[in-house]
Amino acid sequence: MAPPPAKATGKQAKKPPVVPLNNGISVTKEANFSQWYQEVVTKCELVEYYTEVGSAYTDELFSKASSMHIWNTIRTWFQNRIEQMGVEETSFPMFLSAKSLEKEKEHVEGFAPELAWVTRAGDKDLEVPVAVRPTSEAVMYPYYAKWIRSHRDLPFRLNQWNSVVRWETKQTTPFLRSREFMWQEGHTAHLTEQLAEKEVLEILELYAGVYEQLLAVPVVRGKYVVAFSRFVPILIWVSLTYPDLAIGRQKTKNSPADIGHRRVKDLSRLQDAVYKEQLLISFPSALGQNFSKMFDITVEDPNQKGEKIFVWQNSWGLSTRVIGVMVMIHSDNKGLVLPPRVSKFQVVIIPVGLTAKTTDEVRENLAKQVQDLAGSLKEIQVRTEVDNREGYTPGFKFADWEMKGVPLRLEFGPKDAANSVVTYSRRDTGFKGTIPLAEVASQVPALLEKIQQDMYDKANEDFTSHRLIINDWTEVIPALNARNVVVIPFCGEPSCEELIKEKTKSDEHRELGPDGKPQPSMGMKSLCIPFDQPSGLVQGETKCLNPECGKFAKSWVMFGRSY
Repeated sequence: MAPPPAKATGKQAKKPPVVPLNNGISVTKEANFSQWYQEVVTKCELVEYYTEVGSAYTDELFSKASSMHIWNTIRTWFQNRIEQMGVEETSFPMFLSAKSLEKEKEHVEGFAPELAWVTRAGDKDLEVPVAVRPTSEAVMYPYYAKWIRSHRDLPFRLNQWNSVVRWETKQTTPFLRSREFMWQEGHTAHLTEQLAEKEVLEILELYAGVYEQLLAVPVVRGKYVVAFSRFVPILIWVSLTYPDLAIGRQKTKNSPADIGHRRVKDLSRLQDAVYKEQLLISFPSALGQNFSKMFDITVEDPNQKGEKIFVWQNSWGLSTRVIGVMVMIHSDNKGLVLPPRVSKFQVVIIPVGLTAKTTDEVRENLAKQVQDLAGSLKEIQVRTEVDNREGYTPGFKFADWEMKGVPLRLEFGPKDAANSVVTYSRRDTGFKGTIPLAEVASQVPALLEKIQQDMYDKANEDFTSHRLIINDWTEVIPALNARNVVVIPFCGEPSCEELIKEKTKSDEHRELGPDGKPQPSMGMKSLCIPFDQPSGLVQGETKCLNPECGKFAKSWVMFGRSY
């Protein structure tokens, strides 16, 4: 938060306040990732802590407009595309009964410790306590059974944007672990398994688009290794630079949408999580017929009169976790670095070169030119802000907007006006240059697109340089010790993976925990079967890379060490 501006005395303002060092980011990303992340999301005005409920911190994710803008941009982009698929928007109640939960007991079992119950209204106890939804299957599916009467009603597709509550009892982490978070949850029903799987891949590609096209975050498309015989696609993001970015994935019988959101440990305790060097970020789930059997969602078989068949269902969800991923990937020791496509302000214009000797006429002319410049950018849909705050030096404003992550800063003063140029500075690289005033309307949008692409390319370079395709077992452990993930031929057998896990444990390369003590390495685990398979694996010829296995490999599989 910026200090209050200096009070003016007559025409001259006092010297702008000296900003304490701790007003910016006080730690480096490399030295203390957990504290760095907490400072970035709070000091850069994405979130505000709300401490009124219980003794643990709970983060109010949208108390700041910039994060809400990011989420609304994602929402608009995604909503437009699922509408083209025929998905309709809906809004179901936030409360559900114990009876409803009992019907899907196995599914909600993992949520049970986190259910928030309403037991009183005013000064009276409720006869039947109700829970605040942790997810909406139990609310929605009884009505699917009512509304879906014929195979002609299929596909049946609904999506809702809402917030859900999972009552975390430990310290929360903004965007990654919170008691209440916003998301979308899509729930669809289909006549056949093949049609359901087709939709899952379409949604997976839309989720990839959110990360790659909007947030400039590269992802791996793939499916669970445990699903060699079952279709469970996922997106994985890999970071080897900062091991604390790890958040563990959860194995679940029914794979409800975005289930990983409820098991993220606070960043200072990420050693408790699995999959150190990857983050499960999205997986649309092919639910099969599990829920249609629970809730009796059936239609008459169009190919066999009089026979009922249970519909095939999908659920898919994308939450505000995406904002946390974006922050972790791109931001630096100065603060946020925002991709232009989601930044609330893409350009900030800062008047410069004004001194105590500057005449009123020059000031007025410069102010008019700055407003004209801002207006020309707004006319071409460039989100622009002019920083006219009094009592602050340009240097302070530069640092303030750098911390907030605005992609492009334009500096305009009397010298720029005389030369008919505007000076620019890129937030992502710090590169400075000038643009002729006559070319601002064409060059600024092009520069913003270049920043977006360069941010993706930089992240992707790190992303791909640490994914090694390996055909020799002796290369595996050195690669893991160098913080790489490996892609190897693998048979897919759980017993073989357990053996691989044991063989790749390392006492020599252990991360330090929050207590300063080395944390045990748990060996490498399978992350996913990438859809984009490397060449060179021949079915029935290529052996599993595990030297103690001997079975034929089924596919290339990405593995990473856990801590």
